[in-house]
Amino acid sequence: MGLETVAALIAKDGLAILAPIAVLEGPIVTVIAAWLASRGLLDVWSVAIVVILADLFGDAMFYALGRWGLNRLSIRWRYRLGLSRSRISSLAEHFRTSGGKTLVFGKLTHSAGAPILVAAGLGRMPVAKFLWVNLLATIPKSLFFVAIGYAFGSAYSQIDNWIARVSLLLLGVIMLTGIVWFLKKQTRK
Repeated sequence: MGLETVAALIAKDGLAILAPIAVLEGPIVTVIAAWLASRGLLDVWSVAIVVILADLFGDAMFYALGRWGLNRLSIRWRYRLGLSRSRISSLAEHFRTSGGKTLVFGKLTHSAGAPILVAAGLGRMPVAKFLWVNLLATIPKSLFFVAIGYAFGSAYSQIDNWIARVSLLLLGVIMLTGIVWFLKKQTRK
């Protein structure tokens, strides 16, 4: 679905269509909805609340996939995915000690978000802590995109390109950091 179609749907159907689209599309939908609010078609605070709730709902679905979905896979498939018991145990320990920081990192980098949310569920991060930390990270992120959309939303196609480029750049940095970490770990052995 193109961005012009998304803008037209939100302009026509308002918050009722914004919520499900925001669960799927994320930041650019927030930008478009805030731009429509700046034009008087939506209430900006309602947009902010809906996109925050939609983001939390989507994140909870990724968490649920990790917590309850992956355990339904056969042991053979879990091992193929690299999900051995020892790896899951170390993941659980990581989320017990550093889960909050990891979630905030995932939320702010955007490109690492989904795998980290699934890992939080797989690592059995307590649901209440997950929701609380996720809320604290979601609010400023969503408000940032609301502000961008309200001020500069008419350029939503360009903003979408910027979001994609920054996400790719961050993904590259994350992957490079992971490779360096892995190589250093291998040379120490």
